[in-house]
Amino acid sequence: MAEVVSPVPGAGRREPGEVGRTRGPPVADPGAALSPQGEIIEGCRLPVLRRNQDNEDEWPLAEILSVKDISGRKLFYVHYIDFNKRLDEWVTHERLDLKKIQFPKKEAKTPTKNGLPGSRPGSPEREVKRKVEVVSPATPVPSETAPASVFPQNGSARRAVAAQPGRKRKSNCLGTDEDSQDSSDGIPSAPRMTGSLVSDRSHDDIVTRMKNIECIELGRHRLKPWYFSPYPQELTTLPVLYLCEFCLKYGRSLKCLQRHLTKCDLRHPPGNEIYRKGTISFFEIDGRKNKSYSQNLCLLAKCFLDHKTLYYDTDPFLFYVMTEYDCKGFHIVGYFSKEKESTEDYNVACILTLPPYQRRGYGKLLIEFSYELSKVEGKTGTPEKPLSDLGLLSYRSYWSQTILEILMGLKSESGERPQITINEISEITSIKKEDVISTLQYLNLINYYKVGAGRGRQVCAGLQSACPTRADRPHPPPLSEDIVDGHERAMLKRLLRIDSKCLHFTPKDWSKRGKW
Repeated sequence: MAEVVSPVPGAGRREPGEVGRTRGPPVADPGAALSPQGEIIEGCRLPVLRRNQDNEDEWPLAEILSVKDISGRKLFYVHYIDFNKRLDEWVTHERLDLKKIQFPKKEAKTPTKNGLPGSRPGSPEREVKRKVEVVSPATPVPSETAPASVFPQNGSARRAVAAQPGRKRKSNCLGTDEDSQDSSDGIPSAPRMTGSLVSDRSHDDIVTRMKNIECIELGRHRLKPWYFSPYPQELTTLPVLYLCEFCLKYGRSLKCLQRHLTKCDLRHPPGNEIYRKGTISFFEIDGRKNKSYSQNLCLLAKCFLDHKTLYYDTDPFLFYVMTEYDCKGFHIVGYFSKEKESTEDYNVACILTLPPYQRRGYGKLLIEFSYELSKVEGKTGTPEKPLSDLGLLSYRSYWSQTILEILMGLKSESGERPQITINEISEITSIKKEDVISTLQYLNLINYYKVGAGRGRQVCAGLQSACPTRADRPHPPPLSEDIVDGHERAMLKRLLRIDSKCLHFTPKDWSKRGKW
């Protein structure tokens, strides 16, 4: 749910595998090629003017996702090709290079039995299915029963996202969630014993590709969302969405929030406080016992996580919320979630540091805390894949620093070079063996030597893998000075660390529980 440490959201940076940028100062020509109706339509691609992180003008290729008209002035929602979706934005006509516009290709019509072009007639059964697929989502649904239905706002797209079954909210000023989650046919569904928060990209459409919340006020911070989040449709037209920073319930106005705060008695997340050191605390929240808070937390997190999806059924998950304490209460900084039972050794499902607290070391603190829990549980763990670009950078940095800290702390015995196996590193750190190997490969500290026909050996800088010993094995290379110096500089900046003595956590055996 990406993910952890981020540059400024507007920073212009590309992801791996990107192509060259279109540069130069082309001028938008109103008389340039347009659609046959004389309008720029959705699906068009053309260069769009934007400022990069060096405050320089550039003209990357972008796709028009939606068009809206405000007081006679057209605005275009663009997605920059090969850029992250968090950089998508509304732009004016003046920032478009119409001389290089590319119109979407029309779908080729399938030939009929006569060999003439045309649409292939569908069978009655196929026609019925098509009608159900098209008509059902567009059917108006009362907001009290299905507020998760989201429609494009101020745009020309008209497709609707199907409402999540069993989702209920009261129609009061600040959204509250009932604990009942019955299935659509009225039969209560049993809680899922497992779950995954990986987003299914096959269901992306024009609605979910566009940001639908303009701004969120959370305590003393105002956040600009990066991605789509399925808040109720009636809230997507507001200039600001107001959230209670303690229970995360949402309201449509500041007056609603102020009235709610007079009745809200929470000053910290619900659940058990399992860690406190200084002003930093962690709270463990059961997704079944605190369903309303967990669902509101997922809605907020989805604004900043693109690779994860939102599950209203939070029963299979635990949420660990990190807070910062002051005289007014415990303020949310970030969180991570994990499955109560994971068959693939996942110790994190979604992880997020809120934008106001990013680039301050809280991301690595969340990751370190997740591995501390794995140590107490006596397991090795790994985050659920795929990671976002920012999440991968944060995890790779944490893995590198943790492994190098162990390698540099090894002491030689009887004058021989110290040795440690990959399995031993995994047991000490609770980092899964595959992640240890991939990190060593990333640091260029592991090599593969052939020692015989069909046999080989991985030899790492400062360590050797757990393979049968041989007298003729090659000696691993020492850690380079650049790696050592870089690690020492990074550790000097890493001021926030988890103190295992302050952790009060007893793992539960969820497999023996008939009901959560």
